[in-house]
Amino acid sequence: MQFTDAVTIAGTRRTDDGYLVAEAKAVRTGIQLYTGDEVGKPEMSVVRVYRPPDSVFSDASLQSFTHAPVTMDHPKDPVTADNWKDLAVGEVSTAAKRDGEWVYLPLILKDAAAIKGVEGGKRELSAGYVCELVWGDGVTPDGQQFDAQQSNIKINHLAVVDRARAGSKARIGDSAITWGAAPISTTDKETVDMTEALRTVVVDGLSVQTTDQGAQAIAKLQKDLESSAAKITANDAAHSAAIAKKDEEIGTLKAENQKLKDAAPKPADLDKLVADRAALVTSIKAIDSKIEVSGVSDSDLRRAAVKAKLGDEMVKDASDAEISGMFKAIAKDVKTADPFAAVVKDGATQHDSNSAATAHKAMTDHLTSAWMGTK
Repeated sequence: MQFTDAVTIAGTRRTDDGYLVAEAKAVRTGIQLYTGDEVGKPEMSVVRVYRPPDSVFSDASLQSFTHAPVTMDHPKDPVTADNWKDLAVGEVSTAAKRDGEWVYLPLILKDAAAIKGVEGGKRELSAGYVCELVWGDGVTPDGQQFDAQQSNIKINHLAVVDRARAGSKARIGDSAITWGAAPISTTDKETVDMTEALRTVVVDGLSVQTTDQGAQAIAKLQKDLESSAAKITANDAAHSAAIAKKDEEIGTLKAENQKLKDAAPKPADLDKLVADRAALVTSIKAIDSKIEVSGVSDSDLRRAAVKAKLGDEMVKDASDAEISGMFKAIAKDVKTADPFAAVVKDGATQHDSNSAATAHKAMTDHLTSAWMGTK
């Protein structure tokens, strides 16, 4: 992949022959930012490329700067022996060396028009070089995350430009003139060509040119926005799930409440239960007045009556259905007393009010729960 780093030419001086000797720092270590389109990853808005010191300052990389041609602006194609005579206006005069996080470059310009341009204000220098871009997430020693890193950095040329988009700092990016664009492979280790200058950052679908610091700030804000959006989405999903769960619980309670309402006896049902119970108690007492009826279920009353009338053996192991049949058989022959007829025949007599009250209470106690079903 070809890159360009931009810095300002400094420390210029003329030689006796009219050449211009200058100094510059180009290519530095650290994180550089790309748009995804620049590095063959259009699905990524920003790509963070790490330039590790061992790649920047390797012997092979530093040696590649020696006698590298200097051009006016970036040429369309890499500088080679075939086009050097037409493109070169000078060269890196001696071996490059490390200066902090930068590569120090002494250079000399020999073309009169180029020298005039530099002295007239065209003083920024952009380094064009080739490297391998190795994809893979990682973290720099100082804690910065990256998506890919450079290796095998080799200089191709240094371009004198009117305004390096990176200002006085080396950057990766799209220069005013793209040079050496080559097909981008789809492997994890890519070797492609491109240039660098001001950072082009895509913000909400719009391409924005900014400095390296600005691009990093925008990238951070974009990540913060993505993180916030993800949190909002997660909170909305949790809120919706909680509401759905509550709605389900409310629906269940409504259904259960309706079932209870439907199961509750109607007044007519209660009247019939009372009448049926009264008739059963009357029949039971007619069969055997000693049978206790208070708090006893209908099925147990019928069983007690059959036992009193037919004996223990008849009810032993008999089902409720069999007992019901036997009770019908003995009850149809029993004549129940008519309380009103007895009063007419014998006249009104004083009865034990306590006994009457007790019988009435027993009957009402049973009827209050009789609608719930019998055994």
